Amino acid sequence: MKFITYNIQYGKGKDDQIDLERSIDELAGADIIALQEVERWCPHSGNVDQARVIAEGLRDYYWVYGAGVDLHVAGGTPTQNVRHQFGNMLLSRQPILTSRHHLLPKYGSTDALSIQRSTIEATVQCGTRLLRLYSVHLTHLSSATRLPQVEALLSIHRNAVFEGAPVSGDLRGFDWANGASAGSQIVPDEAIMLGDFNFQPNSPEYDLLVGPSSDYGGRIANPRGFVDAWCAAGHDLGSGFTSDFNGKPVRLDYCFVSNSLQHRVHDCYVDDNVIASDHFPLCTEIDL
Repeated sequence: MKFITYNIQYGKGKDDQIDLERSIDELAGADIIALQEVERWCPHSGNVDQARVIAEGLRDYYWVYGAGVDLHVAGGTPTQNVRHQFGNMLLSRQPILTSRHHLLPKYGSTDALSIQRSTIEATVQCGTRLLRLYSVHLTHLSSATRLPQVEALLSIHRNAVFEGAPVSGDLRGFDWANGASAGSQIVPDEAIMLGDFNFQPNSPEYDLLVGPSSDYGGRIANPRGFVDAWCAAGHDLGSGFTSDFNGKPVRLDYCFVSNSLQHRVHDCYVDDNVIASDHFPLCTEIDL
């Protein structure tokens, strides 16, 4: 199965032109798509519902959307309850059984721009497995503000099975029964986190997610933790640049898989021939 994560920068390309169709063209053919910086009704991206436009351009996919930033539009009326929204999206060729949206810890700021970040979670049948999938976008501000967000992601992952599905239990006599099938009440232990994590591989946030390096070689990787699919595919830790910062190439976008899936990673590569965003899509092929 092919997984793509792509920060589309609301369709704004390296040529400063907003063209959402270019972004959509880069996604066709994947089984699972995780997007970041998808906007709805924002002035600088044309006041359009980008989630709906993407869904209409990829009609064979089921989808869910979660807004980190959700602002009331000044001047609106109760019958025109339009919001400025900025968030993440997940699309799947297979039905999305359940979904949850998680807001991540945020620092307030009176100086540098600080915006609410989040992750959208979905449970999908992937090959022979049920998997939890996440489209993640962490803060750009600093390592200090990202570390609590990574801790929150790990907590969300570890608590998922304990908390159960959004609707679970004996549903007889309740209206939830129609949508909450037996399959949708199962919360799988295995997960894949895709997204723009805004950190580099030499950061403490990276170590927190995949385990610290050991003085004796390798990593102290927890059996129930995550593995960087880029490295699982045999690539060097310092390669795989997906964007740039101050004119220097950086690796900010990742696919992290449950430790139990690392040997199923067949390939991981960056599509660096596109100009549809300030990021490149990261593609991961996993044998499921």
